[in-house]
Amino acid sequence: QVQLVESGGGLVQAGGSLRLSCAASGRTFTNYVMGWFRQAPGKEREFVAAIFWSGGTTFYADSVKGRFTISRDNAKNTVYLQMNSLKLEDTAVYYCAAKELSYFSSSPYRGYDYWGQGTQVTVSS
Repeated sequence: QVQLVESGGGLVQAGGSLRLSCAASGRTFTNYVMGWFRQAPGKEREFVAAIFWSGGTTFYADSVKGRFTISRDNAKNTVYLQMNSLKLEDTAVYYCAAKELSYFSSSPYRGYDYWGQGTQVTVSS
């Protein structure tokens, strides 16, 4: 059973930085894509960033390009989301997600099978 445990959320002032971590267990994730999503109050969950575990190709939502960086540590089975220049509109619950890649399911933007419990990020003015 895949388990994803997020950490690193908190309260930060606008312009500040946070690093989220997602510890993954239960599988060998070589053929997986790992993603970060977020959901703000009253809004739908949205894609933030993703990384192919094998090869490290990354993908970002336009709203976070240039500010957020997704990375992974193979030895620790952990995925990170470094968030810089945080804005008020980045306030949300951030979720880590995992999906096993297949011919029919290769998009890094949707269709994830496994989710973490979420971690709150609050950006204040």
